[in-house]
Amino acid sequence: MRALVQRVSHARVGVDDRTVGSISRGLLVYVGVAADDTAEDADAIADKVRYLRVFPDEHGKINRDVAQIGGAVLVVSNFSLMADCRQGRRPGFDAAAPPELAEPLYERVVTRLRDHLPVEAGQFRALMRVEAVNDGPLNLLLDSRRTI
Repeated sequence: MRALVQRVSHARVGVDDRTVGSISRGLLVYVGVAADDTAEDADAIADKVRYLRVFPDEHGKINRDVAQIGGAVLVVSNFSLMADCRQGRRPGFDAAAPPELAEPLYERVVTRLRDHLPVEAGQFRALMRVEAVNDGPLNLLLDSRRTI
């Protein structure tokens, strides 16, 4: 499982003409599920996101997690994080889990984060429009198979 984590001032995700999730200061997290991912991968990603110290403390040192700053998380499914671009010019998506396997694991990440933080989410399998104002920018790529 991979997650692209962005520190944001605010972010929103919409489907068609309606907003399905929005946050103020916090983390925008894109989640891609691999075909061989398990519940353990989802738990590892959620736990890492929950405790990532990517916000500045009173001395300007990046030393606080999203809960410590009163922030929120917006989680968006994104199968393209599993793309393989090593050959040719068109990405391959063979490593991505099919929707029937990916959705429960994506939902597990959302649920596990919701147990501890304010969380909004995109709509699985929808064509979404994501708007975000990056703060920094600070972007981190997490991969549950690389021991995060």
